[in-house]
Amino acid sequence: MTEISSPYISHPRIMVLGVQPGNPPFRIVEIDGAVIGEAKSFTDVLVAAAAYGIPVHDADDPEVVRWVGGDKHTWTRR
Repeated sequence: MTEISSPYISHPRIMVLGVQPGNPPFRIVEIDGAVIGEAKSFTDVLVAAAAYGIPVHDADDPEVVRWVGGDKHTWTRR
């Protein structure tokens, strides 16, 4: 398979990993491949992005944010 025929996989600057157990539950946030901390809400993700100078106009855009194990509304374990 050549690069031209391979599927495109985006590499967004922000990655929000799956929900971790805790009181309250949290999600680990990575920016530019480095773990920068925990988010306990969607607002925490936006605050972290702003601290790193990343504007988030559409949190559902996979080119901007990759949500692993749920979406921006997933903050509890299933």
